[in-house]
Parts: sequence; C-alpha cells; structure tokens
Amino acid sequence: MTATNGKKHAPQPLTATIEVQTTKISGHSPAEFTDTLSVEEPLEIRLTAEVDGHELTRPVAITMRTPGEDRDLAAGFLFTEGIISDIEQIESVESDGCNVIAIKLRAGVEVPASVFERHSFVASSCGVCGKRSIDAVQVRRNYKLLAVQAVQPTVAAPVIHSLPAALRAAQKSFDSTGGIHASGLFDTSGKLLLLREDVGRHNALDKVIGACGWEKSLPLSDRILLVSGRASFELIQKAAHAGTPIVAAVGAPSSLAVQLAAESGMTLLGFVRNDKFNIYCAAERIGY
Repeated sequence: MTATNGKKHAPQPLTATIEVQTTKISGHSPAEFTDTLSVEEPLEIRLTAEVDGHELTRPVAITMRTPGEDRDLAAGFLFTEGIISDIEQIESVESDGCNVIAIKLRAGVEVPASVFERHSFVASSCGVCGKRSIDAVQVRRNYKLLAVQAVQPTVAAPVIHSLPAALRAAQKSFDSTGGIHASGLFDTSGKLLLLREDVGRHNALDKVIGACGWEKSLPLSDRILLVSGRASFELIQKAAHAGTPIVAAVGAPSSLAVQLAAESGMTLLGFVRNDKFNIYCAAERIGY
C-alpha cells in the first residue's frame, strides 16, 4: 500500500491468529460470533551461497506457514532438505519484509547448482519437495541412528501415554483456533523440552529441528518426537535426518512412513492417544 505522500507504510507485523466474524448454525438457529483462525501466510526462503566459486542469491522455496519462529523454520528447512549439513554453515539470517527470510551461508560453503534450479512451492499440507524414493533420503541423511540392538534409548509405555496431554497443554494456539499442528520434543522421562506450532505439519517439525540446530543439540539421539497429526513420509524423513530414534504420532502413519522408519532403524508409534498406541517398527526401544 502506498500513502498519498508517496511514502510506503511500514509492513504490518504478522500474527499467528486472526479474528473473523462468523455465523454458527445450531440446529435451525443462526448466531453471529467472532471466531479465531490460525494465520496461513507464504514465506519465501531466499539463499545466498557459493556455486562453482560464484556467489548467488535466489529463492529456494516458498512455504505456507504460520508466522513465528521463521528463523528456526528456514534453518530447519535447509537442514532437513539436505541443502546444508550443519546449522553452523549459516553466516546470517535476516527478515527481508514480513514474508521473506534471507539466509547467507559462510564463505567456502558451496551448494550444487540444482539447489537454485529447484525453486519449489511447499503447501502447508505437504513437505516432500521432489523426493523420488526412500533411497534418496537414505543417501543424504546427515545422522545415522544407533542400531536398534543397542536398545538406546528405552522408554516405558506409561511415558508414551503421557505425551499427548503434555503436548496439548503446552499448545498456545490450539484452544483458540482448533486448526494448528504441533511438534514436541521430549526427553525419555516424558518432559517436554521444546514445542513449535504451525498450520503445516512439516513446518512445525522444521521449526523444532531448526531451533535444536541453533542450540547445537543435534542429533536428537536421546529424544522422543511427538507430532499432533498423522505420521507422513515427509515428517519421518525430516526426523530421520535429525537422528531421532523414536517418533510418535497422535494419528495414523502412512505405508511409506513405516517403510522409511523401518529402513532407518527408527521406532515409529501411531495412534498415541487414550492410553493406547501401535508400534510399527523397532519395538525394542519401548518398555512395558
């Protein structure tokens, strides 16, 4: 928007929720009320890096996300997509407008030219971004899980039962909107260490992994990850890339998620709710 004097207004800060006027129907009776919605806005991730000895600056992705923790989201995305192998390869992160995050890599950190050729749109419901096969994920995975025979970590079933309530209690936006995903990182005693929310499942997880990267706490080799929805392929590939041994989902896993978890040596739990859960692979890490 441009003011009458020709000067641009400062960009308005983005928020995680917004209120809208809504009509609710109960039976045959309409009633006006104010509803709270989760905000969904595009974020352009712009990267500056060396390619064949030349510095290039171009967008590498546009993801639909809930504003907040954009720095974590962008760093986590670059890491889980295999564009960088360590958060310390990032020299600077700047917000270039409300919906643009600009990341510059350190001198000497080169990326393939294909990174800038694959500029992709990432919907809030899908984070696969051009993966062709499980083999492609396995080849570029940054951290390897300990062999399941080592049985580390081992987590008691009552701890798993406690995770959804702990995650739900810590969510800030779910009560008001009912329409936002969460990823929570727990220790083996069930203590919630970190939580991120987003309209996109994969964004919430990228925010968690990005935050852990900044804190130099990767790999997540002694942690449990709980996601609020289903366990999809893209979530498992991101968790595997961060070295997460146990991933639990409130909802169902997909067939490809189970296959990737099994081949990665990950313990995958589904339908974690109402004091029940299913173990799809690597059951040795769960105690009874």
